[in-house]
Amino acid sequence: MKTTENNVTLRPVERSDKVIFTQLANNINIWNNVRDEFPHPYTEKDAESFINLCKTTKNAVKFAIDWNGQFVGMIGLSFPQALNYSKSAELGYWIGEPFWGKGIGTKALSEIVKFAFEELNLKRVFANVLDYNKASMKMLKKCGFEFEGIGKSASWKNNQFFDEYRFAKVK
Repeated sequence: MKTTENNVTLRPVERSDKVIFTQLANNINIWNNVRDEFPHPYTEKDAESFINLCKTTKNAVKFAIDWNGQFVGMIGLSFPQALNYSKSAELGYWIGEPFWGKGIGTKALSEIVKFAFEELNLKRVFANVLDYNKASMKMLKKCGFEFEGIGKSASWKNNQFFDEYRFAKVK
């Protein structure tokens, strides 16, 4: 997929993204909002492994987010393995901190949801957000996601439990 909306492009992640990927991902403020499988500190070796995984995985699609021609983050969909959920995908994303507050995430999110519904023929896209990540919740709501509920103490991060807010958009 290569799609562009208002200077935001979703495209396959490339090996040439490794250095800037590492620079943006090696940030505690990014790590604080993603799952722990995302390492911190983040090294070029981590970026290389992730880029290789993006090119080989069958249960997810991952895209680099470009803004005005430069790599600024990642967005993707993961597909649950159970057959009952074959028309759903979990959304994940991060934007490098220097690019926060510019509307990039909202545009990227709109594009990947359009891709999910039109190209992948999915019925539902959902996202889980830690309770303190108000900016992510605002972005999801802006893109038409509805709040579904709270998983009380569902996430263990930074040696403490946090509530997890679930949002979904249905075609």
